[in-house]
Amino acid sequence: MAQIIFLPDFQAKWRWPRQINPETEGIRQETLDWTASFKAFTPKAQEAFDKCNFNQLRCANDLMNLFFVFDEHSDKSGPSEVWDQVGVIMDALRNPHKPRPAGEWVGGEIARQFWIRTCAISTLTFQKRFIESMQDYLQGTAQQAEDRDKSYIRDIDSYLDVRRKTIGVISSFNMLEMAMTIPDEVMRDPVIQELEALAVDLTIIANDVLSYNKEQASGDDQHNLITIVMTEKALEVQQAIDWAAQLHTDMTERFNKLFLQIPRWGGPLDWEVQTYMNGVAHWVGANVQWSYESERYFGKRGLEVRESRVLNLSPRKFLMEEIGPVIVEDSIAG
Repeated sequence: MAQIIFLPDFQAKWRWPRQINPETEGIRQETLDWTASFKAFTPKAQEAFDKCNFNQLRCANDLMNLFFVFDEHSDKSGPSEVWDQVGVIMDALRNPHKPRPAGEWVGGEIARQFWIRTCAISTLTFQKRFIESMQDYLQGTAQQAEDRDKSYIRDIDSYLDVRRKTIGVISSFNMLEMAMTIPDEVMRDPVIQELEALAVDLTIIANDVLSYNKEQASGDDQHNLITIVMTEKALEVQQAIDWAAQLHTDMTERFNKLFLQIPRWGGPLDWEVQTYMNGVAHWVGANVQWSYESERYFGKRGLEVRESRVLNLSPRKFLMEEIGPVIVEDSIAG
């Protein structure tokens, strides 16, 4: 009989209600067609990918798709190949007007087109921050590939150091300021920095809890907080989930209190900062919603899982044969 686990309600104390951009549906199809044109996935995997829903406009959608392509390909590649992929993407971002070489890994052209489109509508302030955060994300993912190759399981602290890069959240937050010119000294304010750090960790916790079943079933759970906690603290899976849930609750309370302490600088800058920070808060909640609705982690039953928060652990097996999402069909406790 399958082991049953109970998932926490990550939205229970989150103060930012869900909002969906009214242009989502039109942009969604446009960006899905663009991604499909690269033929980065097998037909079966592309069909699963097309079911994903992304609740942001075109450039942000394209970034999510770039993340997805790199994530799926890097998960199934050795360290040297992942480092090559990192170099390809960074070169495309730094030289978006340079044609990509024939026969190059497809991620380079995806990144190039995404960045050309984004640079046309964004500020230099944003572009500088985005390039820096993307380099951190890509290098962190290469480090993850090295850990995976060595079957190395980190302790909690060193895991979080790497995971804060591989989650890609800072680059996603950057997209909120595409049209903004918030100065570096404002972004370095201690309150802003702590709120960003909390938002990153809240996203990590929720993502790792909600993706754990899929990852352990495919044998790819070494880079997951639940596995790390189980190993370091000698806990069973439900105990590790409960530990992570309590940490999430504590961080949520801190975030809610700290948000009320965002400084004021005066003039239009205050509007930019408040708009950005509200976007950060909404992003944290949207990540949880996406995890249930995209079919990436719970197959067709994500909405049922969200309602019941009861889940059967899938049998551990390796489902790494093809590039693309793994649809988990039997993910509800019967």
